[in-house]
Formats: sequence, structure tokens, C-alpha cells
Amino acid sequence: MQRGNLKYRDETWDLQNADTKEYTHCFHTYPAMMIPQIARKLIKTYGVEGGWLLDPYCGTGTSLVEASLLGMHSVGCDINPLVRLIATAKSTQICLSTLDEILSRLNDDLFQVEFQDDKVPNAPIPEIQNLSYWFSEETIRYLAYLRDWINKVADEAVRNFILVAFSETVREVSYTRNGEFKLYRMSAEKLEGFKPDVFGIFSKKLSRNRHGLAAFLKKRKNVEASVSEANTAQGEHPMPRPLGGYDVVITSPPYGDSQTTVAYGQYSRLAAEWIGLPNARKIDKLAMGGQHSKEILKDSPISPAVDKIRLVDEKRAREASAFYIDLRRSINSIVQVLSRCATICYVVGNRRVKEVTLPTDAFIVDAFRQHGFTHKATIVRNIPNKRMPKKNSPSNVAGETSTTMHEENIVVCQRAAHTWQ
Repeated sequence: MQRGNLKYRDETWDLQNADTKEYTHCFHTYPAMMIPQIARKLIKTYGVEGGWLLDPYCGTGTSLVEASLLGMHSVGCDINPLVRLIATAKSTQICLSTLDEILSRLNDDLFQVEFQDDKVPNAPIPEIQNLSYWFSEETIRYLAYLRDWINKVADEAVRNFILVAFSETVREVSYTRNGEFKLYRMSAEKLEGFKPDVFGIFSKKLSRNRHGLAAFLKKRKNVEASVSEANTAQGEHPMPRPLGGYDVVITSPPYGDSQTTVAYGQYSRLAAEWIGLPNARKIDKLAMGGQHSKEILKDSPISPAVDKIRLVDEKRAREASAFYIDLRRSINSIVQVLSRCATICYVVGNRRVKEVTLPTDAFIVDAFRQHGFTHKATIVRNIPNKRMPKKNSPSNVAGETSTTMHEENIVVCQRAAHTWQ
């Protein structure tokens, strides 16, 4: 490790052999998840026991879980209702005896249904566009039965817990290709022999999640954790807002707009539609950079890179610029709810567009510096664990690919008390 300047590589942050599925982190796969050990180290270094943590792009709630384990209150925000559901389930206290009683009834009912001679009992099937394109007729009946059973669970925390297992099951028993974030149907050859055990897959996920939850509850501190739908890029503030402001921000924002980087909305769409969550088909457009802006980035560390992209592809330049405009708006909202001595820790990747690297880490430093924050460090780490595409298409020509990010930057900035206004 060399620390000749504020940006340096530190291999101790690579965490190559880390168990990323401890506690409730095992609940649900999701693209480009921040590994829990990153959040854990940052909270131990910059957190305040009994203080408040904010994660404005919380995804499935990694930072919230770690805050709860280490004695910090936490609030997370995300525009995607499916990940808000997952983050809530992962960070909420649940009465295990109540959960076990309901899971026992569920297992008994599934056993009876699975071994009876007749078909699965009829249950309402949600109106989902192209449903039969993504699921077999038998799978649809099984999922409809599960959905109907879950919706009758009165205890909200238990219902959310079961819905998380259902959500992951939906994607796994669908015709979507393994390893893809976007919605692509598997080949005809694979379709022919694809007969998923819906109840078996669902039951295994419930069992795995029950084990992770029990471990989490043993170590969870008596703190608050909540998930907000506030869209900071639209100037909305997360609630509850602690007196004196949030002490630390630990977050990993998207690498860029969903349409050209990780398609979070497409990844979660089928499960969200089965559950009945709002805006299931609009997430990628609602995300940062989802709507193009006439505003132009000026005097930003990103501006020279965007100008280079514009020389090659005007459309891609607008897409890249729109994301950073929204990211800056989000930061402008976030700083308004932070404490006098707040620390921000942004885990970001410097994506490449048209063979041009966009220095997101420098953009974050500059955006917070404009609000009186001081740049403390940018730690460069390799990303052996993060689930994300390794290649993208730099030219949109079939067969042409380019490596995306193999490292990310942990940007740390702090606000001095005298800069607060």
C-alpha cells in the first residue's frame, strides 16, 4: 500500500475470500451489490455508535444490515420498490416463533398440494404482459398458488420475509437466461428440458433465509432501520430525518444510467409484477440518467470525458451527461440532511463509454467539495466479488465487446463543523 497522495490502492480492501452471504445478506441476489465487508469496515472507521447512517441508493440494504449489527440507526432510499421490500425484510426484527409457526403451516400446505393427485388449486393469476412467454403453464399455476397464500399472511414482517423468497423463486423458475441482468429468454434447446421444481426452490430459499435471519437477530442491536422511497435526485429528503442530521453516508450509487450499464429495472421486473409492486416497467427510466436533460455539465471533472465521447457518439454523450446531472442533484439534496461533521463514503466505479473512462470518483469529490467537504481519501480496490457484467458493447456492433470495471474507488470526504451553514 502506497499513500503518496489522497488516492491510493489498498489490497486489504479487496476482501477476496470474504463470506458475502452472512446474516440476512444471503436473502436475495441483485446486480452489483456492495459486499457487506466494505460497509462493515467503513462503519467501524467512520460510524458513530448510536448515530445515524444514510444510504441514498440502498439497493437490497447491505449498509442498513451492517449498521444494525454495529449499533447505528439507519435509513435507506431506493426508487425500486422490489429492493425496498428486500432491504426492509433484511433489516427488520421478526419474532422467530411467529415466523416458524407460519412457515410450518406453509410447509404443510405445500406438502399436501404437491402430493395430491389433482392439479394445484386454482388461484388468481396476475395480469402480466407476455406471462406465458416467460413461464410455463404449470409454473404459472404454482406461482399463483404461492402468491395467493402469501397475500393472506396478516403479519407484515413475516409476509415480507416470505415475499423475498418468492421474488427470487420467480426469476429462477422463469425462462430468463442465467447470468443475465436484462430480460433475455433462454434458448429453445434449454427450454425443452426446463422443468423447475417451483415448491422445492421456494422452500430451499425460505430455509436459507431463515438461517440467515436467526444469525442476524442474535447480533442485531436495538436500533431503528427504515427504508424510504425518497428520490434524492428529484430533491426529496429521506425520512425519518434525525435531529442534527445524519452522521455518515455509506453508499454505492449506480455506475451509470440503467439503460447502458446495469439494467436494475429489467432484472427485478418479473418478480415485481408477480408481487404487484408499482412501476415495475418504469424503474430504468425513473433511475438517475433515465431521462435526458438539456442541461450541460460545465466545469466538472467529468466534462472533458463527456466531450471526448461526444466526438464519437452524441447520443451516448447525452446519456452519460444525464446520469451525472442527476447524481449532482442527488448530492445537493443529501448534503442538506447531513450533520455538521458528517462523513460521506461513496463506493464508485469509473465506467468506460466509447473507450473513454469517466472519472466518477473525481466527480464525487468535486460535488461534495462545493458544499464544504474536504477530500480525505480515495481507496482503490479490486472487485473480485461484485456481481456485475464483465464486458459491455462499446460500439453497439454485434460481437464487439470491451472490459468494463475491474476495480472501484472508495471516496471519503468529511465536513468540518465550521463549514455548516
